[in-house]
Amino acid sequence: MFKQSLAVVISMAALAGCASTTLPNPVDYATYRNEPLVKQVEEGMTKEQVLTIGGTPSTTVQRRAHPGTCNNYVLNREGHQQAYYVTFDNNGRVNSKGFMTCEQRDTNERAM
Repeated sequence: MFKQSLAVVISMAALAGCASTTLPNPVDYATYRNEPLVKQVEEGMTKEQVLTIGGTPSTTVQRRAHPGTCNNYVLNREGHQQAYYVTFDNNGRVNSKGFMTCEQRDTNERAM
């Protein structure tokens, strides 16, 4: 009985550690895959190209884990909203994008 209890406690602790990291949901990609930001923005594009495709972001934040900036967008589809970020390096080039906020992305990068 003690071994089972210990295994449960260890499992719960491991899951609690994972709870602080936000992972992308594959359903988000399936739902929003045809949105211009998701479909057209590619690594290496300039900030100006992204603004032409996605328009003005909700916010732009300075990245903390790595040099550069990050644009927060809100995707809308059939009444549902989804956060989406696009990060830029020091040269203003896209180096990542995904279905979370810039703040969540930065937290994930600092945790690695």
